[in-house]
Amino acid sequence: MMCALGSAVCFGAASVFQALGARAAEPGTGGGVDVALMWRALRQWRYVAGLGMDGLGFVLQVVALRTLPIYAVGASLAASLAVTAVIASRMLKVRLRRVEWAAVAVVCLGLAMLALASGEEGHENPGAILEWGLLAAAFGVLLIGAAAGRLPERSRALTLGLAGGIGFGVVEIAVRLIDSPDPTDPALYALLVGGGSAFLLYTSALHRGAVTTATAGLVLGETIGPAVAGVVWLGDRTRDGLAWLALLGFGIAVTGSLTLARFGEPPPPATPEATADAQHQH
Repeated sequence: MMCALGSAVCFGAASVFQALGARAAEPGTGGGVDVALMWRALRQWRYVAGLGMDGLGFVLQVVALRTLPIYAVGASLAASLAVTAVIASRMLKVRLRRVEWAAVAVVCLGLAMLALASGEEGHENPGAILEWGLLAAAFGVLLIGAAAGRLPERSRALTLGLAGGIGFGVVEIAVRLIDSPDPTDPALYALLVGGGSAFLLYTSALHRGAVTTATAGLVLGETIGPAVAGVVWLGDRTRDGLAWLALLGFGIAVTGSLTLARFGEPPPPATPEATADAQHQH
C-alpha cells in the first residue's frame, strides 16, 4: 500500500511538471492529438523531470500491482489528482478553496477504508481472450484520441485524458498477466502500445486544456475498468465481510478526486485579442 501511495505522489507531481513542459512547447496545429508535441515537449526540462517521476511511479505501481488487488492500486492512483491539485496551487497559481481541501480529506478517507478492506490479489487465469482484448483496447485508445479533435476545448481535454487513462488501465491489467517476458504474449504488446498511447494522449490533453480536467479523465479511465477486470477475471477479493467497505472506499476516493477536477480549474491564459478588447472597453 505504501508503494501504491508513493506511486500516486510521483504521478501527481509529474502531471504538473508535464503540464508546464507541454505548455512551454511550441504550439502545434489542429485540435486533436499532436504527435510531434512529444518531441517538442522533450526539449523542456520540466517535462523530462515529469517523465522521471513517472518512471519511479511506474516501478512502485508494478510492485503494488503484484501484491494488491487492482481496485486498491487504482483508487490509490486516483489520489494523484489530489497531489496534482495541491502542487498546481503553488506552481500553476491555482487557488484551492475549502471544497477542494475537503475533497483532499475525502480522498484520504476513502484510501484508509480501502486499506482496511483490501484482501489478497487474485490468481485466476482468464486465458487468451483477456490478453487479446487488452491489445485491441490499446489500439482503440488511439482512435478515441483522433476523434477527440472535433470536440469543444474542455471536452477535448477530458476525452484525451480519459483515453490516456484507458491506456494506463491496460498497462495495470497487463502487469498482472505477464509472468515473464514472452515475445508471443499479446499482453506484453498491450502493455507497450497502451503505455505509449497513454503518454501521447495525456501529453496532448495537458497541452489542450486544464491540467485537472485532463487528469480527471485520466483517473476515471485508469480506475473503474481495471478494478472491474480484477474482480471479474483475475479473482481479486476483499477481506471477509468487508466488500461493502472496499466498494464504499473506492467510490469515495474516486469521487473525491473527480470533485477536485470540477473545482480546480486554472484560469485560461489571456490571449492578445482578449487583452486588446479589455483595453478598448476600458
